[in-house]
Amino acid sequence: MSHEEISQFVQGLDGVLTLRPQPGDGSPELAWGDEFFYYAPDGILPPGQPFATIVTKDYPGEPPSGLGRGVVRVNVDAGRRGQDPPADPTRRDVLIAHPVYAAHGWVSVVAPGPATADELRTLLRDAHRAAARRWHRRHDGTDDA
Repeated sequence: MSHEEISQFVQGLDGVLTLRPQPGDGSPELAWGDEFFYYAPDGILPPGQPFATIVTKDYPGEPPSGLGRGVVRVNVDAGRRGQDPPADPTRRDVLIAHPVYAAHGWVSVVAPGPATADELRTLLRDAHRAAARRWHRRHDGTDDA
């Protein structure tokens, strides 16, 4: 799955607000080119973390995943707690615990492809639903998602 295919899939989910840091918007240069997905049907950035991200480069302080030159990592808040980080965060088209945020329930796929496409779509839908439930509880006391 390409960066664009993943982005289009997530943006096709109801109520998604996508942040795409770029030059001139006040965001740190390190985040330029990445995408951050939030559930925000009112268009207002909610507090807290996104439910998924696409990163296009390795970040300082994280184990390198070999990102860049078209290779991306999709990170998803899967709600799975206490996972051990992967021994090899460069593995491609394999669902792994996030190399830094595994203990917080995040999973990742570097260079998603045929082996992970279906599971990744399911994880993204589930993370979107969980984010929608949190948003609705905060805003109107319901659980519409």
